[in-house]
Amino acid sequence: MSAFTIRRAVAQDFDQIWPTLKAIAAGGEVFAWPRDVSPELARYLWMELPQLVCVAVSVGEGEGEILGSYYIKPNQMGGGAHVCNAGYAVSNAARGRGVAAALCEHSQQEARALGFLAMQFNFVVSSNEAAVHLWTRLGFETVGRLPRAFDHPALGLVDALVMFKWLGEPA
Repeated sequence: MSAFTIRRAVAQDFDQIWPTLKAIAAGGEVFAWPRDVSPELARYLWMELPQLVCVAVSVGEGEGEILGSYYIKPNQMGGGAHVCNAGYAVSNAARGRGVAAALCEHSQQEARALGFLAMQFNFVVSSNEAAVHLWTRLGFETVGRLPRAFDHPALGLVDALVMFKWLGEPA
């Protein structure tokens, strides 16, 4: 397993992030995005709309390869602006290497530094068992279930979960 570091994304990183986002969207199993999402829409949703975007980048062998990415944005405005939302994408080649866990832990630290008091995942597809297990292991609670809210290409209508973690006072 090669090592990786996490840093803030720059605009040029999208060229390496896009194939992962495209593959995840095309698979239709975990993102509530159009399966044929355009690069322009993906760039807007992943790189421009969020407050912060970071990438996991390989060091050593294959140095500079983007293994995964996350974004942070306010979940709501006004009275709900202290809660952030985050999204994660890990390349197929990097799965099972601890990238998603490291990205989630890093995102929580960054969220605290940005002044957020909590993190909420609005739409975790219940059949994405690996993600549900990981987020639970990292301290997120399932606080809501949206019955048959996601149309999975193989399983049909499955539930989506709302998961939440109190981060505490900002750093």
